[in-house]
Amino acid sequence: MQTYFNIRYEFDKELVGTRIAQQVTKKEADYICVADGVILNVANRNSNYLKIVNGGMFSICDSSYVPLYIRWIYGKRYEQYCGSQIFMDIIRSKKYRMIFMGTSQATLKGLQNNLLKENIDVKSMTFLELPYRTVEDFDYAGIAKEIEADNADIIWIALGAPKQEIFMSLLKPHLKRGVMIAVGAVFKFYSGTDTKRAPQWMIKWHLEFAHRIFKEPKKQIKRCSMILLTLPKLFMKEMICKHRKERYVE
Repeated sequence: MQTYFNIRYEFDKELVGTRIAQQVTKKEADYICVADGVILNVANRNSNYLKIVNGGMFSICDSSYVPLYIRWIYGKRYEQYCGSQIFMDIIRSKKYRMIFMGTSQATLKGLQNNLLKENIDVKSMTFLELPYRTVEDFDYAGIAKEIEADNADIIWIALGAPKQEIFMSLLKPHLKRGVMIAVGAVFKFYSGTDTKRAPQWMIKWHLEFAHRIFKEPKKQIKRCSMILLTLPKLFMKEMICKHRKERYVE
């Protein structure tokens, strides 16, 4: 793991898979954050949320820009590992029993139908709609009982950031085992009934944010503007951090 911009990232995709497999065999519960620009922004504005993001196993880098920033500052090359990728990698691996939690029943139904094309075992897995309420008001003990009864290894959660990360941190003490992974809009992307992910050419050229703004202008313009306001200060802090590390090595 490496810490950049105050987030504990794991960039090694093979190691991500190994750590998940190891955690599933333990009689303990934990979670993984899928850190995009929104999480990076909110975590560096809210120390309590930063503790939650760094309180799990690690975060994977959902932002295509963070690897660019790291390359500019440190000269190191890392790759993005977005929520859509880890989601489909685990689905296609056919290694785990999973439960899918969040969004609407229509989205969950469309998601299940599409995932059956990738993994027939999904047919017997649970797709659970979560009620719309504040993150503090969920019945975490009750939700944990449903997960335990299902015997799920992987618990996919789609509530949107920062709500889903707080949800995982509050659910964790009630669970005996399993790995929770919060994947935001991924359920919508693969449901075939809602927002689709940007085309590959836009993803390649780091323009996925433009696609999201076009699809959800009111929501995404606000998010992007907050990220832009935070970024210069965050960038400068990381530059200072780099120089301190270099001096320490000397």
